Amino acid sequence: MDRNDYPGDANMAALRKTFAFTGYWLNNPPGATDNTWQGKRKVIQAMGYGFLLLFDGRDYRQLKASGDAAQVGSSDAATAVKAAAHDGFPRGSILFLDQEQGGRMLDEQRAYIHAWVDGVVRGGYRAGIYCSGIPFREPNGVAVATANDIRDHAGGREIHFFVSNDQCGPSPGCIFPKRPPRPDGSGVPFADAWQFAQSPRRSDMTAACRQTYAPDGNCYPPIMPASSGMHVDVDTANSPDPSHARAK
Repeated sequence: MDRNDYPGDANMAALRKTFAFTGYWLNNPPGATDNTWQGKRKVIQAMGYGFLLLFDGRDYRQLKASGDAAQVGSSDAATAVKAAAHDGFPRGSILFLDQEQGGRMLDEQRAYIHAWVDGVVRGGYRAGIYCSGIPFREPNGVAVATANDIRDHAGGREIHFFVSNDQCGPSPGCIFPKRPPRPDGSGVPFADAWQFAQSPRRSDMTAACRQTYAPDGNCYPPIMPASSGMHVDVDTANSPDPSHARAK
């Protein structure tokens, strides 16, 4: 599972009955002014969780205004590496850059992503991207999924992919089966991890499986009633530790 706010130690212990791994923010999550996950690695690992290490990236407007997207990417990579090392995540762990904007990447976005990937690798970690796996239809009729676009223009870089596709189907909606769907079922065959349910649900994407979500539109684990406020995004991966970040 992943969510922007740390649920608290007691809730994390309860959520472990449902989830094998958790998202873990290395900087402030999207729209947040602080990071409540910072410093929680040892506690979370002791509960038996694996990790998806996340770093919130920049949007196109910020990169365009910067005048040097590659420099921003290098600086953000250094910040991500420092944060991962500070919290004790071992070298070689995969750090996933949160790329929220979908469709075909523009020049500034490519420069930023490539510089971020290169900087993370120089810092001794491996690089990944969280991005959309949903094909976006351009005005000329061509359908482009962000994950494919980034991979096709990676210039030989090794990039791991955590894709988002909450469209029903292929997404089954807000469910918690004993055998979760495989990441390649997302429509992106090379995906390492797949976010298949979001809170709140997107009505245009989830109409076919809306009944799997709570009446308030959020996704709650089986042991957490809506009154708990403990809504989550739901992920599946090829490994119970998708970032390979559990310290020895």
